[in-house]
Amino acid sequence: MNPIGYGIIGAGFFGEKHLEVLSAMPGVEVLGLSRRSAGPLKEMASKYKVANTYTDYHELLANPKIEAVSITTHVDDHCQPAVDALKAGKHVFLEKPMANTVRECETILAAAKTARGKLMIGHICRFDTRVSQAREAVQAGKIGKIVSMHATRNLPARIGASVLDKIPALTGDGIHDTDIMMWLAGKVSTVYAQEVRVRKYKYADVGWAMYRFENGAVGVIETVWCLPDSTPYAIDARMEIIGTEGAIYIDCGNAGLTINDAQGMSKPDTAYWPELYGKRVGVLRHELAYFMDCVRANKAPEVITAEESRDAVAVMMAARKSADSGKVVDL
Repeated sequence: MNPIGYGIIGAGFFGEKHLEVLSAMPGVEVLGLSRRSAGPLKEMASKYKVANTYTDYHELLANPKIEAVSITTHVDDHCQPAVDALKAGKHVFLEKPMANTVRECETILAAAKTARGKLMIGHICRFDTRVSQAREAVQAGKIGKIVSMHATRNLPARIGASVLDKIPALTGDGIHDTDIMMWLAGKVSTVYAQEVRVRKYKYADVGWAMYRFENGAVGVIETVWCLPDSTPYAIDARMEIIGTEGAIYIDCGNAGLTINDAQGMSKPDTAYWPELYGKRVGVLRHELAYFMDCVRANKAPEVITAEESRDAVAVMMAARKSADSGKVVDL
């Protein structure tokens, strides 16, 4: 079987995580990287032995040997590269959030409808076995009808500081739990949200949103990006799902490993993109492997659809509107 030629648009922090996974994946050959900054781009290409580098992603898309791309740019730069890649006939893996606005999501969807390649949005939590098993339990009726959900997805201050000039906590991480809740309980009908600014960054450090779902359930998401830097984990991600006949508790914060050394206690990532014997494994690998399976089968992704991702963006935009106005927003 000939390997699938692959390119990465947005070779920054998360682009490198994609590169690490894809470089070790059978049946995939990373042929090109794109990033505006030539120096870091050359360093990354040299480190992973990628032959072609481009400071203009259009040149990457013009390479006929590249069949599929990951777009790991900032969300402000999702729409046009995604549309251009689809029009170029590439299979596209686009990181979440799908785009900055619902209108941009619709623009991408319109391009995907007439494209030769397949489109998948990177909602990584759907490939976390803790989350997928929770959904299976819900679908099997083990807790009856969902009536209440509460999720936390909180970060130490140093991590929040690195991104709060780029994206709000409410949007940046809240979209994960919003998507999970919609996956479990269906569509949201109303949103009420509040934000709290702790430090002098462009966006607020704290965001909460309460949802009323069309099936009558309520859900609350909590995103706090200013936990003490002594916090032992990189992310505190948990969800409580309560039904009429039981409850489910998902704990993605405690990774099952604690290291206590001279620097204090830490809980390294053992789930999302940990390293095992020199290779990236975990949930990100499961997600990208699924995308590659869809590409090989020329099949539209079903675990997450682009329409579902657009709907999650719509809810997050409603949450931002509510936080700004202090009023409940209908969808």
